[in-house]
Amino acid sequence: MIHETAIIDPKAKLGRNVSVGPWTWIGPDVEIGDDCVISSHVVVRGPTVIGKENRIFQFSSIGEDCQDKKYAGEPTRLVIGDNNVFRECTTIHRGTVQDQGLTQIGSDNLFMGYVHVAHDCMIGSHNIFANGTTLAGHVHVGDHVILGGFTGVHQFCKIGSHAFTAVSSVVVQDIPPFIMAQGHNAVPRTINSEGLKRRGFSADEITQVKRAFKLLYRSGYTLNEAVQAMSALGSEHVQLMVDFIGESTRGIIR
Repeated sequence: MIHETAIIDPKAKLGRNVSVGPWTWIGPDVEIGDDCVISSHVVVRGPTVIGKENRIFQFSSIGEDCQDKKYAGEPTRLVIGDNNVFRECTTIHRGTVQDQGLTQIGSDNLFMGYVHVAHDCMIGSHNIFANGTTLAGHVHVGDHVILGGFTGVHQFCKIGSHAFTAVSSVVVQDIPPFIMAQGHNAVPRTINSEGLKRRGFSADEITQVKRAFKLLYRSGYTLNEAVQAMSALGSEHVQLMVDFIGESTRGIIR
């Protein structure tokens, strides 16, 4: 299971049935859970904790020092959940002490080729980041988000659950939950209705989200007026949008 050319530091901890390919290097302060598959020419640095049943493809760099010029070698962390796929040349950096000292990734995510996740990002579960997607530092992403190929996300932006970006979108403000965004800079286009159908949302639930979208983006209301009208819909899913807007620090796309 461990190729003879792989270099694994004695202080690294590998779970049961972990496979490590040729010319891969795993450093100290790395913990890898059961049934993970790590291909050839991968670098894993710590402090990093990787859950079970993750697959890391060739030439990926997981848990490397971040590219923030303020970083001075502090022992910051990367924590990864279960059943994620990191395709070729993915790069995931650890956090900085200027934030929580942590980059965190949930479970069941797909990171396609050449995806970059910078320091202090917080990523949920069941997301798909297509080829060439780049997240700057301190970006937060919810669950069931799809970022189209070559999407670029500005530092400190937040992307709500079930959001979707088209190919080559540039995100410089927060994207509320359920919104499909596109453009340079990204602007709201509609809601991610097809994605919601696939995830079991009822027709009534989707209709409520559509009403919220129209109030937010098509009514001519100010943001405060739109939020009040959205709250009056009494939908738990719309309330997610309302709460997201209330917590936004960069402002939402308009």
